[in-house]
Amino acid sequence: MRVTALSGFGTKGPACFLVEIDGARLLLDCGEGPDAGRRPDLSGVGRLDAVLISHGHGDHVGALDLVPEDAPLYATAPVIAIAGHPALARARPLPLAGETTIAGVRVETGRASHAPGGVWLRLGGAEGVLYTGDVTAESAVYPLDPFPPAHIVIADAAYGTWDTPLAEAALPLLARARAGGPLLLPCPADGRGLDMALALAEILPVRLDPAHRRVAAIALAHGLVADAAAGAVARLLAETEPLTEDAPLFGAMIAAGPNAETGVAAALLARGGADIVFTGHVAEGTPAAEAVAAGRATFLRWNVHPRLSDLRALAARTRPQALMPAFLAGERVGELAEALAGVRVVESLVLEASPLTAPRRTPSAARR
Repeated sequence: MRVTALSGFGTKGPACFLVEIDGARLLLDCGEGPDAGRRPDLSGVGRLDAVLISHGHGDHVGALDLVPEDAPLYATAPVIAIAGHPALARARPLPLAGETTIAGVRVETGRASHAPGGVWLRLGGAEGVLYTGDVTAESAVYPLDPFPPAHIVIADAAYGTWDTPLAEAALPLLARARAGGPLLLPCPADGRGLDMALALAEILPVRLDPAHRRVAAIALAHGLVADAAAGAVARLLAETEPLTEDAPLFGAMIAAGPNAETGVAAALLARGGADIVFTGHVAEGTPAAEAVAAGRATFLRWNVHPRLSDLRALAARTRPQALMPAFLAGERVGELAEALAGVRVVESLVLEASPLTAPRRTPSAARR
């Protein structure tokens, strides 16, 4: 068993991990970004028996055009329907929460909550590899299924040692909303938007752009929304008008894209006249970064990745022999390892293990 981080380890970079297990070579995600121009290098990867997609965000699917067309793609039906990349049109179905066999390897999935249709994946059973993809334990809209044990865990660690719960982290944004708006919130259509919409709807009028409304309809149709939230999401769609580029500025306006680089968010950012808040990663070289640097916009985090407490709970539940922290800057890996006392946090891009023995750290010469 061998895990190679082609991208997504030691930096806030696109997801792309190669797992070699039971004679199969399986690629987990193949993304682009989130900062402009970042793509994995697949030139020396060789044969791929399949590509498994955790969810449809660009930093997980944006570079699927690099994947050879003879390599089968697998994604859940909602991710295929939302279609964050044209290549997903040829994807084969992956269960939302269940089990299948791909290239002779047992693959188990569960809902990961971070995005509609997103899943965690376990390859090879309890002695294999668990890949969380992007995950959150704090969404009121999208459920999270419990993680199973695994020898190796590739864990979303994008927040490092950040440990502020969403209920507290959201307070500054809710205070902005109580000022009455207009409040512009650019975010991915298939992400935190619905969670923010339900929280803000208790304070002021909320409108969603067509991209968010389409994803919300898909999520409801596929039964992705938690029972406690489904009615509120349905009412939001039925009782509000779509947010358009020339719409009047009032209330909370939730629009794609996440860095106001495209769509209704880009148009409304250019119009001005609203309190603009970015709640996710502010990517380099984007209108979001420029607006924040110029003081025209603010960054206030809305939790969509695991906190330190969540990572501790993950480790306690999965009992890994080794944990690879993904999507975290290299200089912060040591800090996280210290905070996860008792958990073996690996610092190498390549990790090898026998199913019956503890993983060993690859020599530093294997770093890329």
